[in-house]
Amino acid sequence: MTATEPAASVAIAADTSPQPAPGATPPRTPLIARAAAELVGTAALVAIVVGSGIQATDLTDDVALQLLANSTATVFGLGVLIALLGPVSGAHFNPAVTLAEWWTARRGGAGVSGRELAVYVPSQIVGAIAGAVLADAMFGEPLVKWSMHDRSAGNLFLGEVVATAGLILLIFGLARTDRLRFAPVAVASYIGAAYWFTSSTSFANPAVTIGRAFTDTFAGIAPASVPAFIGMQLIGVVVGLALVAAIYMRGETHTE
Repeated sequence: MTATEPAASVAIAADTSPQPAPGATPPRTPLIARAAAELVGTAALVAIVVGSGIQATDLTDDVALQLLANSTATVFGLGVLIALLGPVSGAHFNPAVTLAEWWTARRGGAGVSGRELAVYVPSQIVGAIAGAVLADAMFGEPLVKWSMHDRSAGNLFLGEVVATAGLILLIFGLARTDRLRFAPVAVASYIGAAYWFTSSTSFANPAVTIGRAFTDTFAGIAPASVPAFIGMQLIGVVVGLALVAAIYMRGETHTE
């Protein structure tokens, strides 16, 4: 669902060679390690989302409290995961973020290559499915049961565009202003807020959307609703990148 700046280990911090721009994949990390970080991180994220949803519905029938519990767990869990795995893979956990970074790299900015994109996205999707299955297993639910939670209304689709565009604007805005060190707090806080201010409760992540189709619990989404949700998220990526380009426009240097 996110990206963060490369961590500066003691060895890297002491290195005076040029470092990649914020948002770039951390240097000197084998691709297999980055793929593992993306898989594990996305799995953990979905396990948090689904598991806290199951726990909430077991504890109360109040839907507002259920959403509060679900969003609070997601905020804290996501912040920890970004801080933990960001130094390895950039902590995308989200094909929308990876795709946006790849596009930025194609346009001359920092970001993942086509090869890295082809490794990251499947890792994120596999991780998301594994996370949903893990959450179901922990709470004694069927390991795989397609969700019956229909999310096909037009207002929900609009909510996904808004949620995803805002996430992309936040991440790449932080990168443009050299403030990605705040990503664990900023991204987690945004997702927590978007749970409440968007009609869709802010999936904003194609891999998480796919994973949540595998569980017929509070956080689930019916498989029939998945393609439209992902389509809206991709539109959100385009809108978000357009907003980044418009708001953080590079200034021109004038000489006398």
